[in-house]
Amino acid sequence: MTELRSRRARMVDDLAELVSVESPSTDGAATAASARAVADLGTRLLGSPPQRSGAHLVWQHGATRVLLLGHHDTVWPLGTLSAWPFRVDGDRATGPGCFDMKAGLVQLFHALSALPRLDGVSVIVNADEEIGSPTSRVLIEHAARGAHAALVCEPSAGGALKVARKGAARYHLAVAGRAAHAGIEPESGANAGVELAHQVLAIAGLGRGDTTVTPTMLTAGTSENSVPAAARVAIDVRAFDDAELERVHRAVHGLRPVGAGTTLAVRGGVHRPAMPPSTAGAALHRLTRDLAARLGLPAPAGVAVGGASDGNLTAHLGVPTLDGLGPVGGGAHAASEWVDLAAMADRTDLLAALVARLVGDDG
Repeated sequence: MTELRSRRARMVDDLAELVSVESPSTDGAATAASARAVADLGTRLLGSPPQRSGAHLVWQHGATRVLLLGHHDTVWPLGTLSAWPFRVDGDRATGPGCFDMKAGLVQLFHALSALPRLDGVSVIVNADEEIGSPTSRVLIEHAARGAHAALVCEPSAGGALKVARKGAARYHLAVAGRAAHAGIEPESGANAGVELAHQVLAIAGLGRGDTTVTPTMLTAGTSENSVPAAARVAIDVRAFDDAELERVHRAVHGLRPVGAGTTLAVRGGVHRPAMPPSTAGAALHRLTRDLAARLGLPAPAGVAVGGASDGNLTAHLGVPTLDGLGPVGGGAHAASEWVDLAAMADRTDLLAALVARLVGDDG
């Protein structure tokens, strides 16, 4: 599989092709177009077209022993590419979605293309990972049942593999008040904005230890001279422990109004369970380090991270899961997003060796 190290130019071209098709999670037409681009790449390199479920793509080669996971949706809105096109500067590529995670897809397909057979290997590339995989979760969980391992080609953490991830929950709190003229009779209103301020402080106080509870998007009011009749806040929760996610869930749903004349409505919940360190995941990490040494590559470290992925879902089912097998780079979800092109072939070689070992086809 050392021939993978000669594929840099092809990999860069493939990455440019995927990045050139914008794919914000909530735009159906965009993710459909992106799915076609990913399907074309996968078909060319794997020799067979995927099964399709909307914009989700599945390649299955017999009963699943090893499941590889990736996603082609991004957090970037349509039009981002016009101001920030794909560019290569030496060993550095930039562009929306290049690191999270279109380079990971390029590495995934090239790695599998180097294997003599794909018996026992399944691939799922979904289109809604960035919003919690609401429609693809059932596909992932179905494919994962009975698998010996799940390998997630999400970006690495500075080259390190991800052996633990926080679970994640999302909530929306809506406050209903009563409008009034802010100059003539503000006292006749019930200020939803003031109520929201009380609730935001209470919500922010729910975090403890490494559990984070973060109020994010806030809105209130309809005009500058009116008492706000409505306000809302989105809430992001992360924890390494499912019991902590449950504690915060009860607390958020148990919030009560402070001000007279206001009411609260909460929706949302846990969308990815925690992926704590596990013996099975540690064994996969050790195997990967051993393979890296045999390939003459640096042995990747293992880290715990705050972001969640579809690896949380497979780990929750008891499937040995190793995450962060994708590109080296940085700046995920930021305008500084970049990929280390010099590392792509080596990471691809390592992934191919790992899959081959897990399916017993490494010679």
